[in-house]
Amino acid sequence: MFQGIGTWEILLIFLVALLLFGAKRIPEIAKGLGKGITEFKRAVKDVKDEIETNVDDAPPSPPPPPANTAPQSQEPEKKVES
Repeated sequence: MFQGIGTWEILLIFLVALLLFGAKRIPEIAKGLGKGITEFKRAVKDVKDEIETNVDDAPPSPPPPPANTAPQSQEPEKKVES
């Protein structure tokens, strides 16, 4: 995840965050960030579940109409009386 970032870079980022936010605010920020990530993952899971449910519940497409092999006459049949 942190390819290319060494120990000194991580330490520097931590020190800058400590100076900007203070020692008391960092745990609060981390807790809020954790809750945000958890809520985002839950929302993604809910959307995936809803999509899968809608795909499973979708009615199958109607079959294609049969192909006519012999042309039918447009004139009605005439009955012959004897």
